[in-house]
Amino acid sequence: MSPNVNDRKLVGFIDDDPQKHFLTAYNLPILGDRHAIESVVISHQIKEIIIAIPSAPKTVISEIINLCISTGAKVKMIPGIRDMVNGKISFSTMRDVDVEDLLGRDPVKTDLVGIAEYVEDKVVLVTGAGGSIGSELCRQISPFRPSRLLLLGHGENSIYNIEMELKRNFPHLHIEPIIADVQDRARIDYVFDLYRPQVVFHAAAHKHVPLMEKNPSEAVKNNVFGTQNVADSADKYGVDRFVLISSDKAVNPTSVMGATKRIAEMYVQSLNVHSKTKFASVRFGNVLGSRGSVIPLFKKQISAGGPVTVTHPDMVRYFMTIPEAVQLVIQAGALSKGGEIFILDMGEPVRILKLAEDLIRLSGYEPYVDIDIEFSGIRDGEKLYEELLTAEEGATKTQHERIYIGKPSIISQKELDLEFSRLERVIGEEPKVVKDAIESLVPILEFVS
Repeated sequence: MSPNVNDRKLVGFIDDDPQKHFLTAYNLPILGDRHAIESVVISHQIKEIIIAIPSAPKTVISEIINLCISTGAKVKMIPGIRDMVNGKISFSTMRDVDVEDLLGRDPVKTDLVGIAEYVEDKVVLVTGAGGSIGSELCRQISPFRPSRLLLLGHGENSIYNIEMELKRNFPHLHIEPIIADVQDRARIDYVFDLYRPQVVFHAAAHKHVPLMEKNPSEAVKNNVFGTQNVADSADKYGVDRFVLISSDKAVNPTSVMGATKRIAEMYVQSLNVHSKTKFASVRFGNVLGSRGSVIPLFKKQISAGGPVTVTHPDMVRYFMTIPEAVQLVIQAGALSKGGEIFILDMGEPVRILKLAEDLIRLSGYEPYVDIDIEFSGIRDGEKLYEELLTAEEGATKTQHERIYIGKPSIISQKELDLEFSRLERVIGEEPKVVKDAIESLVPILEFVS
């Protein structure tokens, strides 16, 4: 292998095996372990670091990436030096480091048999099928060969896009695109009566925290009554399993969005008490790349030359990738016996400020030098940190290492019905009136009106 490839001059290698130190590989020195990276970059004036350790655990990769980007050198990744020597790949196959690489999360292990048993040859309905989570649910359900996959959504373009993608990738799959609003009770009832779904993943929801603070009636209509409509139809038409996609913002909520998601959880739990349908909720935090995610915003701000806006220097969030979250949602559906709130293991919380700094460095710039970071202040309804469990819920393990179960709350169906009637009466009123009605059902901590 030539030390000069595509105008790059290879200087040497880093390896954590101490027995290899002071040896050479391809006539180039092994300069030390990962802790020597910073000094090597300085002493050899390194401009680019290439990471080529595909067999290492994701946590190790993440640690090494963090060491590399802190040097200011550009960081690239390739599958492996051996493949390059054998001619299987070239430097052209190198890729930039993704935010996902920084998370350090290993691939999910799934019980394929358990999933197949409740999805294969079944009519499966996904609401919000055009959204980030909904569309990924459709992608991951499709290989399990449901007898029919119902794509329900309000936006025609997003439903059309996921329909075309699935038809291309799964030509033999029976797909049914359905344009419908979950707020339209009669329409939802008609869909259930016509197609008789056996498994439902309810992903349709308003999720944008600041927007829902300004539009609380819409949050109630979509997140509460939309869920009620879909769940009631599932109960009425004998659906086998119903999985509600929930949020960590439902725990001790400080926002209208979080409170309405908690009410949705409470409703499906109350239905489960008397229904033949197995109702469950799956609660998780932020997903990378979703609509409204901070990552696309940061990337736009960086490409525009900055500044990158962070709400608060101490803001932390849990993150996972969309495919990982959806794999665990589908797996949780297989584990459900009814009434559970499943909590996904989100790993370690991530400081948003560090995420912004890392993204700037990964883009080839230096934070505060090339691209500035400004603090915009916490927005209405936001927390500095998110929680996945209330104090009362506790958590018990399941047979899956990344899925936990929160202890079900005892919810009075009569009380819930009364509060729902009150919520219905205030729809369209002034935001404070609607928020007061929400708070009577789910207290909103440190509520900002």
